[in-house]
Amino acid sequence: MSHENYQSVIQTLHECMTACNHCYDACLKEENVNMMVDCIRLDRECADICAYLEQALGRGTPFVSELAQVCAQICEACGNECKKHNHEHCQKCADACLKCAEECRKLAA
Repeated sequence: MSHENYQSVIQTLHECMTACNHCYDACLKEENVNMMVDCIRLDRECADICAYLEQALGRGTPFVSELAQVCAQICEACGNECKKHNHEHCQKCADACLKCAEECRKLAA
């Protein structure tokens, strides 16, 4: 399958990566950074796997299903962690992550 067929999921991955990077940066500026440690860690993991899968789809990886499954797990974990925090950046990140997890699950099926 060519990368043109993945345009929608590539866009979703990019939006999730961007949201995670923004959340990561904003969490580092929060008053109680220690409370945000898990969020920050998962933001990094999620941004990295989304960026990797975005690139892999663009080059026609034969491991679409496997990578999408891992990406879905990480996005879901990040989304669930971000949902715990009332900061606007965390809530936006949670939405992006959970949407991305859903798209990746479809891709993995």
